[in-house]
Amino acid sequence: MSTQQSLAVTIACCFFSLALVAQKTNIDREFWLQQMDKMARPVMSNLAAGTLKTNMPVELTKTVDNAANRTTVSYLEALGRTFSGIAPWLDLEGGTTSEIKLRNEYRAWSLKAIANAVNPASKDYLQWTGGQPLVDASFLALGLTRCPWVWKNLDTVVKQQLITAFQHTRSTVPVYSNWVLFTGMIEAFFCKYDLPYDPVRIEYAVREFANHWYVGDGMFSDGMEFHVDYYNSIVIHPYLAEIVSIMNKKNKGFAWFVPKLTSINKRYAEIQERNINSDGSYPIVGRSIVYRGGVFHHLADISLRKQLPATLQPAQVRGALTAVIKKTVGAGGAYNHQGWLTIGLVGSQPALADFYITTGSLYIAATIFLPLGLPEADPFWSDAAVPWTSVKVWSGQDLPADHAMELH
Repeated sequence: MSTQQSLAVTIACCFFSLALVAQKTNIDREFWLQQMDKMARPVMSNLAAGTLKTNMPVELTKTVDNAANRTTVSYLEALGRTFSGIAPWLDLEGGTTSEIKLRNEYRAWSLKAIANAVNPASKDYLQWTGGQPLVDASFLALGLTRCPWVWKNLDTVVKQQLITAFQHTRSTVPVYSNWVLFTGMIEAFFCKYDLPYDPVRIEYAVREFANHWYVGDGMFSDGMEFHVDYYNSIVIHPYLAEIVSIMNKKNKGFAWFVPKLTSINKRYAEIQERNINSDGSYPIVGRSIVYRGGVFHHLADISLRKQLPATLQPAQVRGALTAVIKKTVGAGGAYNHQGWLTIGLVGSQPALADFYITTGSLYIAATIFLPLGLPEADPFWSDAAVPWTSVKVWSGQDLPADHAMELH
């Protein structure tokens, strides 16, 4: 074989290898899209059709504190939590023909779903006053800050009804915990879209965490006490990151906090990635464990923001989160025969749930899909698969030791 022929063969092999890599990463994205669609479709399609309250079964725990109230609020939980997870993908443009078609379907559903949710004349008008509605109105607000497309394309009347619905939450005094971020997020939504907002609620939320509740090594206490659970990921880190980003773009009001928060977010991302075992399982600690992939809200969010620490390659995070998806909602029993999520972590395990958990609560699991808001060409999707930390260590690889982060 001539030198020229050898070179041609080598080039062909390289192209073949690249094609295999592309095919593998495309498979990952296709799997994520399938799983996102499976989770979100019942919620978004039914609310768009005005049949959410008719068709969504509300599973409650045996320890529920107020069955009637929890049932009423469960529908807003389903909307806010689902939408907050799919919002970045809804805001994205481009992709394969099938992905574009799917996105257009969900965009249409989102506009109709929100319209029904905030229209007092709709049979699917949702509950906007009280404690739990504050929580889930904030998740909807978070989703809308992540997806300007939906806000821009809402009808003028619907926008005003949505504003009114969010304003209803101002009568609720938040619990002195991560709940202060819920009020802060709704006001940050108003700020982002140049609507009248209360800066005190935002300032209070951020300063409590920045000045009083950071306990070290990338983690905050949840109010006055530190809890060993996943609320740093479920709420605290993603909410702080979004609120601070919105306000700094508006008036640089929290520029003083950015260097510290960036370091904190990166360190907690390292901890989250190390918590994912080689089979996609993770420590079962703390409350709300039935949120499934929602306990990795922060790792998904910081990947979407392209702010992962240098110690984590995007492809290894993709692999770790894919394993989590397969372990939780990929397992049998994660959905009932109608396609709605069941209470549990791997299948149906209702005893794992806290008193406030309902069917709607479970849809915070959709936040694991945030990286779908990155285009297919982004390294998160296009880079070749890389094993995550647990896979490396438990297969015998020698890695540098992990160390706590100290801020001075």
